Amino acid sequence: MTDYDTYGTSTHTASELVHLVTSHLDVVFTERESDYRGVYHLAQGTYGHIEIQTNAIPGDDGQDDLYTPEHPAVRVLLLINTPALEPTLHTRLGAIQGLSHLSHES
Repeated sequence: MTDYDTYGTSTHTASELVHLVTSHLDVVFTERESDYRGVYHLAQGTYGHIEIQTNAIPGDDGQDDLYTPEHPAVRVLLLINTPALEPTLHTRLGAIQGLSHLSHES
């Protein structure tokens, strides 16, 4: 069963969050660019698939849309999918000030 978790922050920029998550999880991010999502950062490793991106994504009409419209105040998102529940992952991410757990799906 795959678990999906979304974290968010209005405190940190995407670059700052990349550095914080790297130091807490010992993962390496690569920067990617997508026409749909804009610039985002991707890491794959022990915990699974981890992405960091801004909540504002390029819209078709030249104005940005929100990736998570239910959280308009969140500037940067941390998206994680893991093959199973990872309590250690959530504990380590909980140590990052300004980062909030927004949702969980199994």
